[in-house]
Amino acid sequence: MAPKKNAREPTSSSAATTQAGTTTAGSVPPQPKLSSTSAATPTASKGGAANWDQVLQNIYHFYLKKTPQRTRLVDAFLLFLAVVGALQFLYCILAGNYPFNAFLSGFCATVGQFVLTVSLRIQTTEANKSDFPAVSPERAFADFVVCSLILHFFCVNFIN
Repeated sequence: MAPKKNAREPTSSSAATTQAGTTTAGSVPPQPKLSSTSAATPTASKGGAANWDQVLQNIYHFYLKKTPQRTRLVDAFLLFLAVVGALQFLYCILAGNYPFNAFLSGFCATVGQFVLTVSLRIQTTEANKSDFPAVSPERAFADFVVCSLILHFFCVNFIN
């Protein structure tokens, strides 16, 4: 089997054909030696954390600069719904789920409202206008309100 070409070492086609049948020590590129002190220093991990902090900060500033206020409001509501769903699930695990219908109804309402809100966000985002040409933001919000009322009607009736 012919050795793989290394991108760092350009070879001519004649050198590649002569080495096709043999593997020599010269054809294997030398591995760089890593010193154990450079990989284990605390500054290396601190630099990596600073790098991640910078990346997250850039994402956050880009989000604030490019995202419209209406979409940020919808995102805040989505974050609220995720926190409420997590708290409901945590309460069910820690304190028990004695009125199971109440837990199930509340959790389903939270998850259903999250799905409806994601649908609203997708339909009202400017980047998705080509996907929903016939849906205005007012129409999407009206659909959101009607579906939310239907969802909560079923959840209240499920509690019993």
